Amino acid sequence: MADRPKENFIDSVALALSGGGYRAMVFHVGALYRLNEVGLLGRIARISSVSGGSITSAYLGLRWNELQFSGGKAARFDLFVDGIRAMADTTVDAGAIFGGIFLPGTISQRLADAYDEVLFKGARLAQLPDDTAGTAPRFVINATNIQSGAIWRFSRPYMGDYRVGLIRNPDVKLSVAVAASSAFPPFLSPLTLPIPQPAELVEGADLNRAPFTTNAVLSDGGVYDNLGLETIKRFATVLVSDAGQKIVAEENPHHDWPRHSLRILDTVDNQVRSLRKRQLIESFNSGERTGTFWGVRTRFDDYKLVDDPLKCASRDPTPLAELPTRLERMPRPLQDKLMNWGYAVCDAALRAHLGGPLQTKLGISIAAPKFPFPGDY
Repeated sequence: MADRPKENFIDSVALALSGGGYRAMVFHVGALYRLNEVGLLGRIARISSVSGGSITSAYLGLRWNELQFSGGKAARFDLFVDGIRAMADTTVDAGAIFGGIFLPGTISQRLADAYDEVLFKGARLAQLPDDTAGTAPRFVINATNIQSGAIWRFSRPYMGDYRVGLIRNPDVKLSVAVAASSAFPPFLSPLTLPIPQPAELVEGADLNRAPFTTNAVLSDGGVYDNLGLETIKRFATVLVSDAGQKIVAEENPHHDWPRHSLRILDTVDNQVRSLRKRQLIESFNSGERTGTFWGVRTRFDDYKLVDDPLKCASRDPTPLAELPTRLERMPRPLQDKLMNWGYAVCDAALRAHLGGPLQTKLGISIAAPKFPFPGDY
């Protein structure tokens, strides 16, 4: 572990929340619960998210100022959990797809409307917390700009990409940003975002002209970066929560073009995820940065911990890791199990890789864990 950040690194903590539909949305809640419990949540400087992770992140940002932080811990974390549970109680993908096909309006707009009705209630990017005073993280919701081939970032101070330019103080609904971030192809993609505000020219912006500056055609953030690492790559301490899928072998893959196309998309996603994860782990091992990674498919034994207070070694999270990545209603007992697994594997990652000196530097203490929800996992 490095004792100090390398040159040009930001000496702060950043968190990335991956995609993976409702599975990711719920899994990340458990991880955030543990980060809050140890006092680390309130000390994070940036939270970057893609796809299903953006539902979690955007709602956390919306409720941030109500959570009553003290010493890095939110006393009213339950307010956030209750909202995510309400979202997980609601199927949105099927209705958006069929409604977009057979009724006026687009699939992506119906998806945004569903998010807005359940979670965001008309809130806009401007209602995310202000990070300039250092009392809240900057929330960055990532989509992929299909026109420019670059990552498109939504945040409170700006949106845009490095080829098109920056739109300062964007007047965009949170639900629309999340819908763009989670518009996974081919069914929910694309989302066309009108840009009525001027796009500021920045260095290297070779597409700072119409039609790139008047409309952005956006798809799932995972198309470009399925772990959400791109927007936190300059941070000295990086935490990554991954609830994405891992491709499984198929003896007889489908040859018809719809199912064959889906298989190709899964293959591309798997390769990009593997490469980014490998680069991240190498940066930890080399001492370039500090931090840790945990995933819905992580093996507890890989952390080589002496203590196992939650008896993870005797539990099998495989059925949770194999849940479909749909935006489909999830029963409450299943929500509990998935949150508990997110909590448990995050705890293992923290205890394995955030040693005493780093805990002291971050001002946290990792006490003994206890499952936050009924039914373990």
